[in-house]
This record gives sequence, C-alpha cells and structure tokens, in this order.
Amino acid sequence: MQQAVITGTGVFTPEQTITNAELVESFNAYADRFNAENADAIAAGEVTAKDHSSVEFILKASGIEQRHVMDKAGVLDPARMYPRLRQRSDDEPGIMAEIALDACNQALKMAGRTGEDVDLVICAASNMERAYPAVAIEIQKLLGAGGFAFDMNVACSSATFGIQAAADMIRTGSVRRALVVSPEITSGHLEWRDRDCHFIFGDVATATLIERREDDTQGFLIRSSRCATEFSNNIRNNNGFLRRTRPDGVTDRRDMQFMQEGRKVFKEVMPMVAHHVLEHLSETDVSPQDLRRLWLHQANKTMNDFLGRKVLGRDPEPGEQPNILQDYANTSSAGSIIAFAKHSNDFTPGDLGLICSFGAGYSVGSVVVERI
Repeated sequence: MQQAVITGTGVFTPEQTITNAELVESFNAYADRFNAENADAIAAGEVTAKDHSSVEFILKASGIEQRHVMDKAGVLDPARMYPRLRQRSDDEPGIMAEIALDACNQALKMAGRTGEDVDLVICAASNMERAYPAVAIEIQKLLGAGGFAFDMNVACSSATFGIQAAADMIRTGSVRRALVVSPEITSGHLEWRDRDCHFIFGDVATATLIERREDDTQGFLIRSSRCATEFSNNIRNNNGFLRRTRPDGVTDRRDMQFMQEGRKVFKEVMPMVAHHVLEHLSETDVSPQDLRRLWLHQANKTMNDFLGRKVLGRDPEPGEQPNILQDYANTSSAGSIIAFAKHSNDFTPGDLGLICSFGAGYSVGSVVVERI
C-alpha cells in the first residue's frame, strides 16, 4: 500500500476586488430603485421593501472585508448585479479551465513537476461551467496530462472529498500523481440582490498536487482522511438542465441561485462538523493538542471560531486557526485550501495539522496531514 503526500499547492487570485463599501453602495442603489419602482405594491403590503445593507452589518455577520471577482463592473451595476463574462467559442478554453490551469501550474512548479507527470485530474468545485464534456478533462488536455480525469461536486466540501478520492487511488496504486483543482467562480451563482447573502462569496481557483511517498517526495503526508454527508435543504441551488422543462422554467426564479437558511445551517452543521472532526482524530490516534494548525472552510469567522473552540477545547491561539476570508470571502471548496497554501510554510517535520471543509449536502470532509 502506497502513502499519499501533498507536494504542491497553487492559488489563482483574480485581479479585481470589491470592498464592502463598494458593494454596499451598489446594493443600496439597487434597493432604492426597487423600492421606487414598487412603491404602490409596497404601500399595499403586496411587496416587501428592500432594506439597505451596510459595511458594519457585513463585517459583523461574516468577518469579510473584500472579495476577489472575475468581473467587478457587472456585479456593481445596480441594474444588473451579476458578472458579465464574454461568450467563448467551443474551441477556446473555458473560463473555469483557464483559471484552474494557472493554479495547477503553480502547484506543479512547487513540486518540480510538469503536467506530463500527472495521471489523474479531479475538478472538485461547487458549480461546473457545463454538464459535459467534464471540465476536468479539459484541464487534463491543457496540462498535457495522461491517465484520466473527472468532475466532482460536493459543494463546499468538494476539495477535501477530492483529496480523499485521489489519495485512495494513490494508496491502491491505480494512479501515481493527482491534481485536485477547485475553480470557484462563485460570483456567478450568488444572488447579489439579496441583502442576507450578497456579501458572502468571492472567486478563486486552487490546486493540490498529491504524489506517492516512495517517489522521494517532500511535503505533507496524508495521515488520514474522512468524509460524511447528511441530506438537508437548508443550503440549495435548484438550477439544472431540467429547468426549461418546468412550466416556469424561463422565469427569474430566486431558487436558481445560492440560497440558505443561515441560522438553521449554523445550528445543524457546526455540531455535526465538530463531532466528525473529534471522532476522526480519535480514530486516527491524534489528540487535538497534537495539532499545530487548523485550516478550516472559510464560510464566516463565527463558524471558524466555534469549530476551533470545540476541537481544541479552548480559544485557538494566534496562528492556530488562520482566516483568509477577510480578503477572499467565502470561496466555497477552495477556502480551506487557500488557508493551507498560505499558512503551512512554517511547518517542520513531524508537525500535524487538519484541513477541514463543510457545507451543502450537508457534507464535511477532513484531512489529517503531517509534515515530512
């Protein structure tokens, strides 16, 4: 049985950013326009008026200060409020494959490898640009990789589920080197006109290269990984290929974008994740006190603080539980990998850490790693 090692990581960060102040200005302009256009219906109680957002509200609710996006102008246009991305021909690389390629090349460079060394690509993300052909296969072609590739969607847990799948295949000998890549253009599925969630997401792409330990590799040994799911409707996106078959298939339905019952999610998901992590550590014979760092899913600061206290049994010390969401916002499956990529260089051989992501499904994935 082979051992699997994370040997490289890469993070593609879009150049454009939207601050909370910019987002609030745009949203409030949209709200004012909506309220003016629907004044009579609002007065009659038929339509609910749109409340203003604020920088203070966003920061208190999430800890987010800004987010990176692929298209700032479209999102901030009060008459539009979603990205404007150009139509590409079928002969051009898709936008998800393009940003994924950047992250993959960073991970390969870190490990001293090339695309030709890879024989598995898993595109693990919360939304795919298309149903088929698989985005992963397009990335495989652009990299010049061999073997095979496939897409995986487990919402915000996609990257950790992808790491487990790749590590399992390396352990059994069916692949030698795998890239798990998460191109997350979450600005495309966010309803920017909804005050309760318009600030949550940002765009990014991450890549994780996993190899066999026997190939004289350096990096982070995957000591153990564990995944779990439990069905819930509290985080949902009803968009899909059957949309046009429904009587209202062409209307602007709110449920075709990201939706969540935030309070229910926190109440139900966080105990599930804490129990999952503590049980995983126990089964791996790792004490929480043995962990030098937690690289957690970047949903919001309150969730991370809650999980850190539950796992460690105390408030985390500075550096034990790094947050990146203040700069990147929630980037779905990519968040924990961004945290890992940016806050792991100081580890020395023998140091242990935990990568954990969780989200819609419900789903949770955790990976115990050791620096070698």
